[in-house]
Amino acid sequence: MSNVALAPLEQQLDELIRVCEQLSEENQSLREEQEKLKTERNVLLEKTSQARHRIESMIERLKLLEHET
Repeated sequence: MSNVALAPLEQQLDELIRVCEQLSEENQSLREEQEKLKTERNVLLEKTSQARHRIESMIERLKLLEHET
Protein backbone atom coordinates (compact mmCIF):
# COMPACT_ATOMS: atom_id res chain seq x y z
CA MET A 1 0.00 0.00 0.00
CA SER A 2 1.17 3.47 -0.69
CA ASN A 3 1.63 6.23 1.84
CA VAL A 4 -1.37 8.00 0.32
CA ALA A 5 -3.61 5.02 1.03
CA LEU A 6 -2.26 4.60 4.57
CA ALA A 7 -2.66 8.24 5.58
CA PRO A 8 -6.46 8.08 6.21
CA LEU A 9 -6.02 4.81 8.08
CA GLU A 10 -3.32 6.36 10.27
CA GLN A 11 -5.57 9.35 10.97
CA GLN A 12 -8.44 7.07 11.97
CA LEU A 13 -6.13 5.07 14.21
CA ASP A 14 -4.76 8.24 15.83
CA GLU A 15 -8.32 9.46 16.42
CA LEU A 16 -9.31 6.11 17.90
CA ILE A 17 -6.32 6.19 20.25
CA ARG A 18 -7.19 9.74 21.29
CA VAL A 19 -10.82 8.79 21.98
CA CYS A 20 -9.74 5.72 23.98
CA GLU A 21 -7.40 7.82 26.10
CA GLN A 22 -10.10 10.42 26.65
CA LEU A 23 -12.63 7.73 27.64
CA SER A 24 -10.11 6.12 29.97
CA GLU A 25 -9.49 9.45 31.74
CA GLU A 26 -13.22 10.13 31.96
CA ASN A 27 -13.83 6.64 33.31
CA GLN A 28 -11.18 7.12 36.00
CA SER A 29 -12.67 10.46 36.95
CA LEU A 30 -16.15 8.95 37.20
CA ARG A 31 -14.86 6.08 39.35
CA GLU A 32 -13.22 8.56 41.72
CA GLU A 33 -16.41 10.62 41.90
CA GLN A 34 -18.45 7.48 42.54
CA GLU A 35 -16.15 6.47 45.39
CA LYS A 36 -16.38 9.97 46.86
CA LEU A 37 -20.18 9.86 46.68
CA LYS A 38 -20.29 6.41 48.29
CA THR A 39 -18.19 7.70 51.18
CA GLU A 40 -20.39 10.77 51.53
CA ARG A 41 -23.52 8.60 51.46
CA ASN A 42 -22.13 6.35 54.20
CA VAL A 43 -21.35 9.37 56.37
CA LEU A 44 -24.87 10.73 55.85
CA LEU A 45 -26.45 7.36 56.63
CA GLU A 46 -24.47 7.18 59.87
CA LYS A 47 -25.49 10.73 60.84
CA THR A 48 -29.13 9.91 60.06
CA SER A 49 -28.93 6.79 62.20
CA GLN A 50 -27.42 8.72 65.10
CA ALA A 51 -30.07 11.42 64.81
CA ARG A 52 -32.83 8.79 64.74
CA HIS A 53 -31.49 7.19 67.92
CA ARG A 54 -31.25 10.55 69.68
CA ILE A 55 -34.83 11.44 68.68
CA GLU A 56 -36.13 8.03 69.80
CA SER A 57 -34.33 8.51 73.11
CA MET A 58 -35.85 11.97 73.58
CA ILE A 59 -39.33 10.61 72.81
CA GLU A 60 -38.87 7.88 75.42
CA ARG A 61 -37.74 10.43 78.02
CA LEU A 62 -40.73 12.64 77.19
CA LYS A 63 -43.08 9.69 77.58
CA LEU A 64 -41.54 8.90 80.99
CA LEU A 65 -41.90 12.52 82.09
CA GLU A 66 -45.50 12.52 80.91
CA HIS A 67 -46.30 9.42 82.97
CA GLU A 68 -44.58 10.85 86.05
CA THR A 69 -46.77 13.94 86.10
